Amino acid sequence: MEKRKPRAAVDQPVRTASCNGYALAEKQPPLQRSRSGEAPSRSWKTAAGGHPLESWKEERTRSEEDNEMNLPGLAAAYTTILSALGEDPQRQGLLKTPWRAATAMQYFTKGYQETITDVLNDAIFDEDHDEMVIVKDIDMFSMCEHHLVPFIGKVHIGYLPNKQVLGLSKLARIVEIYSRRLQVQERLTKQIAVAITEALQPAGVGVVIEATHMCMVMRGVQKMNSKTVTSTMLGVFVKKLIRS
Repeated sequence: MEKRKPRAAVDQPVRTASCNGYALAEKQPPLQRSRSGEAPSRSWKTAAGGHPLESWKEERTRSEEDNEMNLPGLAAAYTTILSALGEDPQRQGLLKTPWRAATAMQYFTKGYQETITDVLNDAIFDEDHDEMVIVKDIDMFSMCEHHLVPFIGKVHIGYLPNKQVLGLSKLARIVEIYSRRLQVQERLTKQIAVAITEALQPAGVGVVIEATHMCMVMRGVQKMNSKTVTSTMLGVFVKKLIRS
């Protein structure tokens, strides 16, 4: 009698405990090896899912035309959400809600329509100033990419010029571009710092964000007064931290 060949082992998803309704995590695909047999290393510019982090020079991923084309589908999705929540989308108070919500979500994420080169607009000036420039308490509104609820706070930016300075309002515009996307605070902090560094080439950049996350206030642990503080230091600021 011919022996059956053993079945090849199939990778099974990693079973993890469900928390707050999250789906079970699945096993990440293995790194593809090169012909030499060596597995490529993941760069710090690569996100957890293998997707490259946005660069300050990136092309915009959404346009005004995209907004107009996608608005009906987005509104229809909100209608489905209302029905799934047990509401009647046809009652008077909700008739226009899907369109309002769709338009609002497009505004909340309008940073996808802009790039840093759009806002700099020749606002880099030659200036023999070698002391720190600090702009603090920049209002920030963003959307948590995990729960699609807001987190709001203040951004503080300091940089040490290297023969060039940036128009002060442009720092706030850079914050606006990256915060008006689906974000996590840690990535947002680094993106702002990297964008200023690559655009201006200063001696050093420091960015600190302090924010309140509605996903910790309205749900979950429901800690009303909690704040999250993140920082990114680049250039000479890193060296000073290492020495201290």
